[in-house]
Amino acid sequence: MSTRTPGERSPNTPTRSPRTPAPRTASPRAASAPPAGVPAGSTAPAGAPDGAGRGGTASLHLSAPSYVLGEKELDHTVVEDLADRAREFGMPPRAALWGWGTVRRTAETLQGLAVRAGLETLRASGTDPSDVDCLVLCSTRFPGGPRTHGRFVQEILDGLGLENAAFTGVTLNRCTNLLAGLRLAQALVASGQHRTVLVVTTDRVTDESRRLEKFALFSDGAASALVSADPLGPDAYEMVAGASAQDRRELEWTNEVSSVLSRTVNERILHAAEMKTGDIDGVLHLNLFKPLVVLKERQAGFTKDQLWLENIPRFGHCFAADPLINLVDRARAGQVKDGGSYLLAASVPGVRIGLLLRRRPAAPAPGPQEHQTQGSAGDTARRPATQADETGESR
Repeated sequence: MSTRTPGERSPNTPTRSPRTPAPRTASPRAASAPPAGVPAGSTAPAGAPDGAGRGGTASLHLSAPSYVLGEKELDHTVVEDLADRAREFGMPPRAALWGWGTVRRTAETLQGLAVRAGLETLRASGTDPSDVDCLVLCSTRFPGGPRTHGRFVQEILDGLGLENAAFTGVTLNRCTNLLAGLRLAQALVASGQHRTVLVVTTDRVTDESRRLEKFALFSDGAASALVSADPLGPDAYEMVAGASAQDRRELEWTNEVSSVLSRTVNERILHAAEMKTGDIDGVLHLNLFKPLVVLKERQAGFTKDQLWLENIPRFGHCFAADPLINLVDRARAGQVKDGGSYLLAASVPGVRIGLLLRRRPAAPAPGPQEHQTQGSAGDTARRPATQADETGESR
C-alpha cells in the first residue's frame, strides 16, 4: 500500500451496476445518475433500502457493535525492529507526524479473541445464542488448512454457544473483510436465508518484526456486531446503504489506496440515500498513518472534521476491525447523535467498501444490564479502552 501522492488513473471499464437504485425524482441529488467511468463491481448492496428506507424494501439493522483488544499495551518505542523498519520505508522517526503511540499485543489465539468479542455483542444486545442462525467469520489469515479449519470453527461456535448456526468465512478482502462480511450478512437477512447473523472479525500479528508496515502500526484485536431485521438491544443502527468498488489491476498490495474507488463508492451510497457528502456526520475509517488517512479521505470528498483520528495513536491499525472500533469509541466519546449518519469505510489497494448507518434513538436494554465491559458503544460512562487487566479485558 503506497503512501505516494496519487496521480491515479480512472479505471477503463465504465459500468453501471444493475442493482444500483434507479434515480428518484423527489430530489435533485437522487435524480442525477451515478458518475460515468466508474469501476466494475461498484454496486448498492442486495437488500439495501431504496432511498434510505423510503422505498419498498424494509431496512435492516446493525446492533451492539463491540470489540476487544490484545491484553498487553506496548509503547511504539519498544516495538520490535521499529527503527530498522522505519528506515527501510524511508520514514523519519517522527511519532507525532505518523500517529505512533501505543499498540496492543495478545497471547490469545484468534479463536479466543473472536469468542470474547462475539460474547460481548450477544450480551450487549440481550440476544440468546440460540437466536443466532448464522456466523460470518472474518480474518486476514485463517490458520492452518482444510485439516484444521473444522476444529478452528468448532472452537469459536462452541465458545459463543452457537449450537445450530450456519457459518461462512471471509478472508480475501484483506482489511476490508469486516465490511465485506457485514454486507454479506445484510444480503443474507434481506433475502430471508437467515434471521440473525453474527459478524466477527479477528486478527493478530504473527511475526513481531512485521508489526510496523509502511502504511500502519498494527494491534491485535477482534470486533463484532449483529445484523437483523429488527434492532437488538439499546445500541443499534439502521443500515441505510452500502457499496463496493474494485479495480482488479490495482489489487497487488504495494499499490496505493485509490481515491477514485472511494469517490465511486461515496457516489453510489449517497445516490441511494438521497444525501450529500456534507450530510454524513462521521466517517469511521481504517486507522492507517494519520497523513495517509487524512490525504485519502479528503481526496474522497470528506473534511477532516468528519474523520475520527483519535484511535490512531491509541492503538493503531487493528486490521479489518477499525471501522467498528472507531464507531464504538466515537459513540462512547459522546460524538454519535440519535438520527446521525455514519459511514463505515475501508480501503485496500484495488478495493473500497462503504456502509452507511443511521443511529437509532437509544432504548432501554432488555433486562438487567448493570455491569458493562469494554467494547459496547452503549457503555458511555466508562473510560476508553486503553488499559487492560490480566484477563485481557480492556477497562
